[in-house]
Amino acid sequence: MIAPEKEEEAGCKDETMSPDVPGQTSASIVLSPEELDRLSSERPLVSDFKRMKLEKEAQKNWDLFYKRNTTNFFKDRHWTTREFEELRACRKFESQRLVLLEAGCGVGNCIFPLLEDDLNIFVYACDFSPRAVEFVKKNPLYCPERCCAFQCDLTKDDLRENVPEGSVDVVTLIFVLSAIHPEKMKLALQNISRVLKPEGIVLFRDYGLYDHAMLRFKACSKLGENFYVRQDGTRSYFFSKEILAELFEEAGFQPVANDYVLRETVNKKEGLCVPRVFLQSKFNKTSQLQSS
Repeated sequence: MIAPEKEEEAGCKDETMSPDVPGQTSASIVLSPEELDRLSSERPLVSDFKRMKLEKEAQKNWDLFYKRNTTNFFKDRHWTTREFEELRACRKFESQRLVLLEAGCGVGNCIFPLLEDDLNIFVYACDFSPRAVEFVKKNPLYCPERCCAFQCDLTKDDLRENVPEGSVDVVTLIFVLSAIHPEKMKLALQNISRVLKPEGIVLFRDYGLYDHAMLRFKACSKLGENFYVRQDGTRSYFFSKEILAELFEEAGFQPVANDYVLRETVNKKEGLCVPRVFLQSKFNKTSQLQSS
């Protein structure tokens, strides 16, 4: 297994997760004096040249990740309907066909459990990695009548080329925004907003500030404030709920819920139990973005 710090809430296949403890703050994580000192004094050591190279090669690095791991890295996300009741409850009438956009679908660990569980749903699924999209299309559960998968860079490719403007009820953004350069995150959210219906909702889950994966990084991996690069060249940002709320509000959303979730990752094979911090949030589109 590569890049163990990429072990997200959904879990790598060697791991189990404790139940969520919602409503906590990242300050609930007790850091050692050494960790506090290191985080406060740490300065990015990655050169400007390498930072530019990582940004330029971001798609290649994610494509290589899926080449190495194919569909075997993450567990299927059967927890999404439990954590996000909007996937069931946001219909205006029972027979309404729900239209969902999975922004950053990977190899389909979220969309295929949803398609199996809800026969009255249509899913648009996009990913930065062309290889990941091909894995989605090759899945036996993939059906063009119920799912449309396509490659997309959320920061520059207009989603409206594949998704009708203002047509989507729900967007899932799960462990995706953290992989985007912080300076481009707002562009991705504005892009998503254009295909959402008025009052449509974004369901968000990602790495929270002081997550164990963040604390494992050394200064030589730091690209910027709360932003790090893994050994395989993929990157990860760790969100505070204040920064996340500000980001969404600037892109035309209002918060419905925005809380830290504390869990523990248990790796029985290696005898490890480590604290995890995630941010789980819901944001409504407040007004239509200009279609420029």
